[in-house]
Amino acid sequence: MNILIKNVKAIDPRHKLNEVVDVLIADGKISKVGKGLAAASTETIDGTGKVLLPGFIDLHVHFREPGGGHKENVASGSLAALKGGFVGAVSMPNTTPAADNAAIVEFILKRAREANFNIFPCGTLSKAREGKEISSMLELKNSGCVAVSDDGNYLRNPLVARHAFEYASQIGLIVMSHAEIPELTKGGVINEGFVSTKMGLKGMPGIAEIIAVTTDIELAKMTGVRLHISHLSTRGALEKVRQAKSEGLPVTCEVTPHHLALTDEAITSYDTNFKMNPPLRSEDDRKAMIEGIKDGTIDVIATDHAPHQIEEKDQEFELAPFGVIGLETAFAVSYTELCRKEKVSLETLVDRLAGRPANLLGLNGFNEIKEGSQANVTLVDLDKKWIVGPEEFLSKSRNSCFIGSEVQGYVAATICNGKLYSWTKAKATK
Repeated sequence: MNILIKNVKAIDPRHKLNEVVDVLIADGKISKVGKGLAAASTETIDGTGKVLLPGFIDLHVHFREPGGGHKENVASGSLAALKGGFVGAVSMPNTTPAADNAAIVEFILKRAREANFNIFPCGTLSKAREGKEISSMLELKNSGCVAVSDDGNYLRNPLVARHAFEYASQIGLIVMSHAEIPELTKGGVINEGFVSTKMGLKGMPGIAEIIAVTTDIELAKMTGVRLHISHLSTRGALEKVRQAKSEGLPVTCEVTPHHLALTDEAITSYDTNFKMNPPLRSEDDRKAMIEGIKDGTIDVIATDHAPHQIEEKDQEFELAPFGVIGLETAFAVSYTELCRKEKVSLETLVDRLAGRPANLLGLNGFNEIKEGSQANVTLVDLDKKWIVGPEEFLSKSRNSCFIGSEVQGYVAATICNGKLYSWTKAKATK
């Protein structure tokens, strides 16, 4: 069945597209973009008042499979992603067992094909993520990995890290770094500062991120590896990335929607849905992240979607696991905070959710609104305001830090690999 989207405002900054058009999708590809289109045997969507965007790509998700399917699996995670407007995602390797060999990577890709979703696997930087011996990266690349990371762990041994960066550079893999010196954050549960002192909770100092980012950038300078800093959260680390870019180093970075929208002041209720790593930081750090989006230093908005079951989060703050889900709220939160409040252009937001992630992964014709491109697009209603409600999540988990928040911007439909997924439920507000 072909799909015809009529009278929709299509925006794709990569092709300087920003106009009301019709878009015809046939055989999994964008067949025609123009005005007054018609076609037989099509499902027609009235796009009047809505905006068609390139499908989003999340560079940082935890779908927990294998080993953690009770929290999320590839099928449920893919549905959550599709509902959020995402047509592809980079899966992190901290599964059980870790994704450090071809068999696990191939298993994940098989599950993705069954779910009609595009997963770009990230393998481990070191074997079993233990930081002792570099992983079999060529095997990982040949099985489909686009990057390597020990996400959740920082590769602390500088000699092993050097060899890992050199190997990744030689075979063209991106190194994605969870930059944090563990000795500085051990036992910490929230950002170190006034709030942690007031609440009597052990803090995680921002300097742990700054030192790790500095080290990784120096190793990238030495080895020539493409370095991507995951979930950046501090002004100091952002300055290090900005300097690296000014020197022409192949360094990129991402920020999460929750670090754009929230600070550690949100944790005064001891709600464990606000416990994540890196932790919510200060207002100054939050403002720095927005500045990084505006000036282009921050390349990507990624969710760090980290599902946990209710009983895991329903513990004392110190005992609950780190992590929040974010796929189904990412666009709305980012649009509300950046476009509505900070007057960031929609084109800039689309660039950080779709354009730059695709470029970083080397995906040409994957999520572009142009004739001949794969049909991976997202239809949004920019005017719709809604209340985030856990009962509407398609993720297996409910650990969102935005439950009860009013946001604006709603994903009405997602077309992934030519297949239409329509979303209509949301607790609307007046």
